[in-house]
Amino acid sequence: MITRRMLLSGIAASAAAAGTGPTLTGGAQALTRAETTRAETTSAETLPLTVANKTGQFGNASIWLYIVGNADNQQVRVTPDGTLAPVALSDNGADGFADYAIPLSASGDTKLTLPRMSGRIYVALGAKLKFKVVTDGAGKAALQYPAGWVSGDPNYQVMHDCAEFTFNASGMFCNTTMVDMFSVPLAIRLTGAKDQTTGTLKDGARAKVFSDLRAVEAFEPLVIGDDLRVVAPGHGLGAGLFPQDYFASYIDRVWDAYASKDLEVTTNAGTFTGRVSGGRLSFTGPATVAFDKPSTKDVLFCDGALAAPNDGTTGPVAAILGAGFNRTTLHDTAAQPTTDPAAFYGEQITHHYAKAMHAATADGKAYGFAFDDVADFASYIQDTAPTAFTLTLTPF
Repeated sequence: MITRRMLLSGIAASAAAAGTGPTLTGGAQALTRAETTRAETTSAETLPLTVANKTGQFGNASIWLYIVGNADNQQVRVTPDGTLAPVALSDNGADGFADYAIPLSASGDTKLTLPRMSGRIYVALGAKLKFKVVTDGAGKAALQYPAGWVSGDPNYQVMHDCAEFTFNASGMFCNTTMVDMFSVPLAIRLTGAKDQTTGTLKDGARAKVFSDLRAVEAFEPLVIGDDLRVVAPGHGLGAGLFPQDYFASYIDRVWDAYASKDLEVTTNAGTFTGRVSGGRLSFTGPATVAFDKPSTKDVLFCDGALAAPNDGTTGPVAAILGAGFNRTTLHDTAAQPTTDPAAFYGEQITHHYAKAMHAATADGKAYGFAFDDVADFASYIQDTAPTAFTLTLTPF
């Protein structure tokens, strides 16, 4: 089965091996729900891709596209003619960077061909992105990705964003993401057995995201420049932009609450019943699993004490706990996961970044944190018989 973690694991491995580039902690290390079982039929070898510029502020000549990722156990990129090419050290130019930009058509929509691969579609507005090919620890060519949350990154001043996808024999599986940051409003449409769209922002929602987060003291420093982007709070921790102990009081309340009552977590494997004892939240049920008390960093990245192995037992419980912490429903609701979005983000100490992202989208779905697909609240769509994919840069 395909999971979002599997979709991104190759990118993360290459970035980590290279020693720089993004640390895709949210997407790459967070186990999310199984997104599909293998289809009985085989999808086409290529998929028509349309890129539509509806920004209203940037002309096609000021926007560049990059399609990068993994195929056949190597880092690859897509050329303007739709060819899948492995990245190579020789791609780096005199400035030390590889120009993998795909220009948009002079006017109207841009028609491209997407080959089978797993990766990201980046858009850059106003200036090109600087990718760099390096050698990883195994001696293979690896690509350093933009890290908009790192002030020293060469792409820090460039407005950019991305969507994620896996296109293979089983179909097309894709999402918009705010796990790392948010800058450019993007919508994705997938047609095939169904016609699906997600990621579309409400009118004026981009500006409202920035204003809403500026209004919350702990989150205000995460807004970069004159509304260039907002950085996810997990990355804000490393940059000194977000309090290291932000969730500490809420984590304490959860641990105190379940020292005297049961917490029930229901997964596809069955219902797990947990209590806090000896400082650990321990569950019995289909399997015995236990978690140390998490830190704010663990909660924001859904990692560390909340790490989720792809084992069908600990992983799904960790995912639901991670969602409950980030949505701050865990303390008051002893039966998890919670599925009513009206109950999410109701605490003063909550994930205001994810809250703002969900409030901004027309369908209420977003990838504001790694386990945002728990109970199906992520901006994710899939089709096992895809016929076309459209990425739209929506109005600012």
